[in-house]
Amino acid sequence: MVFSSPVRLWLLPSAVLLTTLTIWGMVRYPHLPGRIPKHIGIGGVDAWTSRSIGSAFLPVFVYVGVTLLVTACVELTLRVTPQAELLDGGSAPFAGGSVPPSLVKRPRTRASALRIARALLLLNACVGISLLVGCGVLWRSATERQVPSWLFAVMILPILAGTALTVAAAVGDRRTAAN
Repeated sequence: MVFSSPVRLWLLPSAVLLTTLTIWGMVRYPHLPGRIPKHIGIGGVDAWTSRSIGSAFLPVFVYVGVTLLVTACVELTLRVTPQAELLDGGSAPFAGGSVPPSLVKRPRTRASALRIARALLLLNACVGISLLVGCGVLWRSATERQVPSWLFAVMILPILAGTALTVAAAVGDRRTAAN
């Protein structure tokens, strides 16, 4: 289902970000100094590592893993039988109906499953934007310890926005289910 056209369009921003990160990293790699940032703390870069494919492309590898994990979650979200389609209000498959419907945490309808899936894919794109900003520090030519003070806010805001939208989609589904 993930590769159906409505969801594929929502996966496209993540694919574009992943491609951008990969190409940008390949272009920058030959120009990187011998040591690159390993960790960036509040006071700037506080740990360094030798330049290698693994250390330079770690954000790209992380984003590939996150994208695969989120895509699998989206696939499962779209494949699960919605609560509205279950027998006896959603508790029948569990021990002869002994589990109250309020404990069944699945999308209420196929439409709400699609909304949640799209929100998850949007969250994944937000993670990619944050990693793109982080790569700007990782892949710079200078070995300066200082990092702009606004960097943390710029990196965390997309993730917070994507998380808020995902939570809103899930809460909206729960609210609709309660009515």
